[in-house]
Parts: sequence; structure tokens; C-alpha cells
Amino acid sequence: MATIVVKQIGSPIRRPAKQRATLVGLGLNKMHKTRELEDTPSVRGMVNSIPHLVEIIEEKE
Repeated sequence: MATIVVKQIGSPIRRPAKQRATLVGLGLNKMHKTRELEDTPSVRGMVNSIPHLVEIIEEKE
């Protein structure tokens, strides 16, 4: 199954609670932390909802 590596590049300080909850849902809670997640539409939607806080480093198949 395809996976993506997501890295947190922005701080959740002074951000709405919904954006902080999205970071926690992705498993990110500290700056520059990376996670390897399944490439599903729900994960892509979460990443696309907070593009100023995370970036996709690489996509694996």
C-alpha cells in the first residue's frame, strides 16, 4: 500500500483548536517530527486542511 511521509513545519501555538486537533490526529505534536502514514483520502484531506503546518516529504509505493 502507498504511504506518505509527513513533517510538521509549523507551530500549533495561537492556532484554532480544530487545526491543533488535526495535527494530533496525524500523530504530530512537536516541530520537525515526521510520520509515515497510509496514503488514504482521509489523510490527504487532513494534510490539505493545514498546509501551513505540515509538508509532504516523500511518497512511497
